[in-house]
Amino acid sequence: MIYEIRTYRLKTGKTAEYINAVSSEGIKIQKPYLGHLIGYYYSEIGALNEIVHIWAYESLDDRERRRTALAQDPTWIAFIPQLQSLIETMQNRIMKPFPFIVPPTDEGIA
Repeated sequence: MIYEIRTYRLKTGKTAEYINAVSSEGIKIQKPYLGHLIGYYYSEIGALNEIVHIWAYESLDDRERRRTALAQDPTWIAFIPQLQSLIETMQNRIMKPFPFIVPPTDEGIA
């Protein structure tokens, strides 16, 4: 199991717009392709205008296959400029869990 942690710093004042776009449309497109959403967060204290979302994959190959399929979806292609116009910087990390971590399931993830 690997975890992809994506952190976006948004343009000042664009957090609510980003949240609305993802909540109303974006997540519905992403979830069928990307699968195991661990969390989707925004900053309230500290470095502001940050969005962090975490996805779990079986492997790097699984991640590549899923993200490639999403990137080819016409609905996603049409939607993504909405988010890109709000983002100032992006950081992406792939993390591996310690051996004692139990892999997540879709149960309990809204």
